[in-house]
Amino acid sequence: MTKTNIDTISGRWPNLADDRFGSKIVHCTDDFFAEASRMLSYTDPVWKEGVFDDNGKWMDGWESRRKRYEGYDHAIVKLGLPGTFEAVDIDTTHFTGNFPPSASLQACYCEEDEPGADAEWIEVLPSVSLSGNSHHLHLIADNRPWTHVKLNIYPDGGIARLRIWGRPYTQLNASSNGEPIDLASILNGGRTLSCSDEHFGRMANILNPGRGINMGDGWETARRRTPGNDWVIVALGYPGNIRQVEIDTAHFKGNYPDSCSIQAAYVKGGTDDQIETQSLFWRELLPAQKLSADAQHQFQTEIHDVGPITHVRLNIFPDGGISRLRLIGTPLQEPSSEGDS
Repeated sequence: MTKTNIDTISGRWPNLADDRFGSKIVHCTDDFFAEASRMLSYTDPVWKEGVFDDNGKWMDGWESRRKRYEGYDHAIVKLGLPGTFEAVDIDTTHFTGNFPPSASLQACYCEEDEPGADAEWIEVLPSVSLSGNSHHLHLIADNRPWTHVKLNIYPDGGIARLRIWGRPYTQLNASSNGEPIDLASILNGGRTLSCSDEHFGRMANILNPGRGINMGDGWETARRRTPGNDWVIVALGYPGNIRQVEIDTAHFKGNYPDSCSIQAAYVKGGTDDQIETQSLFWRELLPAQKLSADAQHQFQTEIHDVGPITHVRLNIFPDGGISRLRLIGTPLQEPSSEGDS
């Protein structure tokens, strides 16, 4: 599939295998040339011309040695975000004469860090052919939640990145019933659906945990040269009542929005593609508020009581960059259903 397909999927779903969310390698048959953990990096793979280490050419990804006996290599990943899978990208960028001819993906659900010998591995992606220096995007039709994946490469070679986009599997702790949480956070199942523009920074970044590490770790639009304003639509992980809003413009200094507002609604039925039009008529959760450079803005008394909501539309005026959006509120017990988004 094309980069456009990848951009569309990565904008709507978090990468469950992202190392920023705690994903890690718990077992690997061989990573002689390049550590398997590099495969989980959220950054794009890079090429370092003329850089070698004690074992050979430095590569940005996982690379096993040339196999001289029967079998194949594999790496087991504990997902930082357990969840159901929408798509997987097996990326061989910069691996040209050293990529595996094929690969497959298995998954299991396990409470332990590393699955034991009795783990039930289910094939979620049968063996597929790979090419050098290429993305290999495959849609996954499976609604079961998984905690671990096993990437099998046949027989050996290098993978630059493994990305698994999907819906985080979250369960509210019964003991925390009624406690406020960030309903928009990726860690709680929140996700971005669409936006007016994401020329400089991806919309999905605004739901990531922690503060942004730089301007690239946020959502930034192109400079607007026509009337109007930019916006992004977010589906909450759980329906709930919003108590506090935080807009963080960390690292955005000469390019932060002048102001922002938020509309919200409790959406029943419909699909992601229909949400954009509906959002034009949503109620005002947060009236227009001035923003400043490189700062965390918290709003409580300014919030309108609109009752439980499932979706918000963040409007920025007229354009610019936002690092994070936090929507702190009291969740209802059921997560937002597939039909509600």
